[in-house]
Amino acid sequence: MERLIPPTEPPRVPRPVPLHRRPSAPASALERLLASVRVDFPGSRPLPPLARLVVASVVAVVGSIAVDMLLVKIGIQLFPATRSFQHFRFFDYAGLTVVGVVIACVGWPVVTSISSRSRWLFLRLAILVTIVLLLPDLWILLQGEPPRAVAVLVVMHFAIAIVSYNALVRIAPARPSGSWHPVVDDIWQLARNTLVGYRRP
Repeated sequence: MERLIPPTEPPRVPRPVPLHRRPSAPASALERLLASVRVDFPGSRPLPPLARLVVASVVAVVGSIAVDMLLVKIGIQLFPATRSFQHFRFFDYAGLTVVGVVIACVGWPVVTSISSRSRWLFLRLAILVTIVLLLPDLWILLQGEPPRAVAVLVVMHFAIAIVSYNALVRIAPARPSGSWHPVVDDIWQLARNTLVGYRRP
C-alpha cells in the first residue's frame, strides 16, 4: 500500500518592515538630555505674538517694580531697623529688577521655539534662575547684613519670578502661527539642525 506524503509548504519569506515602522537608531546622549528637559524643537515653531509679548514685557516690568516697592514698604513697617538698608533704595532694586525681567522676557520666545511644552520648561527655568539669584543674598548675609532685610530681598526675588512668569505665559502664550521674520526662521533652523540633527532610519 502506497504511503501518502503530505505536500511540503514553501518557505515563508518575511515581509519587509515599512520604513515608518522600523525602530529608529538609539538616541544619543544629547538627544536623551534634551528629551528629559522637554526640548524637542517643535516643527510648527510656535511663538508668542510680538505685540502681546511687548505688552506682557511692560506688564512684567511695571508689575515687578510695583511688587518690589510694596514689599520694601512692608519690610520697613515690620522691621523699622531696616529702613537704612542700602538695597531698599528704589534705584538699587529697580535697576536690577528691570535687567532680570527683560532677560526673562527675551527668554520666553526662545523657550517656546525649542519646546512644545514651553510652560513646563519656562516654569522650571524660572525656579532655577531664582534659586541662583539667591546666592548674592546669601553672600551679603555672610558679610553681616541684617538677616531680616535679606529675608525681604529673598521674598522679592520670588515675587518677581511669579509676576514675570504669569505675565508672559498668560498675556503672550505661544501660537503656532509662523514667525516674526525670515531671518529668525533661518537662525532657528540652523540651531535645530546643529543641536539635534536628523534621526537615522
